[in-house]
Amino acid sequence: MPAPVSPADLAKVTLRVGDQKGGVKSLLTAANLLSDVPYRIECSTFPSGAPLLEAASAGAIDVGRVGNTPPIFAAAAKAKTSVVSVARSNVEREAILVPPDSALPNVQALRGKTIAVANGSSAHGRLLNTLKRAGLSTKDVKLSFLQPSEAYAAFTQHEVDAWAIWDPYTAQAPLDAHARVLSDGRGSSNGLAFETASTAALADPGRNCAIRDFVERVVKAQLWADTHGDAWAKAWAAETGLEPAVAQKAVSACRDEPIPRTTRSSHRSSSRPTRSTEDGTLRGKVDFAAFADRRYGPDVEAARSSR
Repeated sequence: MPAPVSPADLAKVTLRVGDQKGGVKSLLTAANLLSDVPYRIECSTFPSGAPLLEAASAGAIDVGRVGNTPPIFAAAAKAKTSVVSVARSNVEREAILVPPDSALPNVQALRGKTIAVANGSSAHGRLLNTLKRAGLSTKDVKLSFLQPSEAYAAFTQHEVDAWAIWDPYTAQAPLDAHARVLSDGRGSSNGLAFETASTAALADPGRNCAIRDFVERVVKAQLWADTHGDAWAKAWAAETGLEPAVAQKAVSACRDEPIPRTTRSSHRSSSRPTRSTEDGTLRGKVDFAAFADRRYGPDVEAARSSR
């Protein structure tokens, strides 16, 4: 692990952060945790976790937050990334949605239907688990691999029968398009979310120090959000252009609880045989725990204790 750098050297660092729908940036802004950052932050927005991790592996970004499935795909691809912190989210924010006029009564009725989902996303992994629990597989449905903005258009235009997605879209679609929740993540998702970093950034002394500080700030912001949901919703809407009602609904359903240390148990829960492996989406066994870097564990615990 690289040695710490001086404040002067840290001030020269630009930490490139990958974000999704402005969620992390708006949270840190609302919690007033960006005003005294001792390095520069440059944010890039990605439609889902898979392209974010592809960018991290390629060295285009240094750190970013993703759901529970993208790191498994990245591990299978031997991506140059590592998981550096873990949080557990409300699994009800993950859902399979259907249009308001859909006659589909349950997941079993998806047989022969077309489902929009982002390839390699947390929604993709949860969808595979949900289908399995219903006695179905990807051979029984048609998956239309679309990123959220494309999927929303296809969903509202009735080009697909269902949409597997996460917040804030699970808040937006019911409010704006009167979508109905066919199934949520209960029983088919562990709710884990991961802060991930490129191995190149972790090996660089300056960026390693910046990532350590950034991870602590994210943890503090997640804890702050437990009692300041209204402020976060307002900041999220301002950052992204989300309707205030959508941001408020998403925040109300969103409770990210940092897990102390990047524990072996949390990684084992993600590296259990996944439906993506059983279904043939991934080939071979994935040793996800090998992609966990626990160097920031004490820092996460210190941030948690500062609540």
